[in-house]
Amino acid sequence: MKTLSSLIVGSLLLASVPAFASPAFASDVRIVVPARDILRGEVIADADLSYANVAPDRVRSGVVLSMNDLDGMEARRFLKAGEPVRNDDVRHPILVAKGATVTMTFAEPGITLTATGRAVSEGGMGETVTVLNPISYRQITAVVTGIGQVRAGGEIPVASNIVATSQLASTQN
Repeated sequence: MKTLSSLIVGSLLLASVPAFASPAFASDVRIVVPARDILRGEVIADADLSYANVAPDRVRSGVVLSMNDLDGMEARRFLKAGEPVRNDDVRHPILVAKGATVTMTFAEPGITLTATGRAVSEGGMGETVTVLNPISYRQITAVVTGIGQVRAGGEIPVASNIVATSQLASTQN
C-alpha cells in the first residue's frame, strides 16, 4: 500500500516532466510570436520573432506559421511578446500616404505615360489606392509600385493631364 508521502513525491515527479515528453507534443503546432513587444507602425525583422508550440485546438484561423510571412511587414497594432500574430495584425509598409503627391504611370503596348496625382487613400506595395487627378478631378484606382509611385491600368483617364505633363517635359529639355 502506498503512503501519502510516496503519492505526493510521485505526483511532483510527474509534474516536473518536461512538456516535450508528453505524446501530445508531437501534434503541437508551431506558430510565430514576437520575441519582444512590437509597437504599432514598426517594421518587423526576423530578429524580432520566435516560434512557440501550441496545442492545435488553441490555434485560431489566420495565425502566422512562418517568419517569412512577417519579415519586412509593418505592425498594424501593438504586438505583445509571446502572443500569436494574425495575418490581419500586419501590413506592407505604407509607400503612398493619403494626401501625398504621387507619380501615376499608364502603360500600354508601345507607350508609357506619366502624370502626377494626389493620393486619396494610403497603401503599401501591391495594394490598390485611389488617386485624384488634380486637373480633371477624376478619381482612378491604381496599384502601388514604389514610394510615391502607382501604376494605373486600363484606358488613360484624362488626356488633359497627360498633355500638360508632356508640355512640361518638352519645356525642360
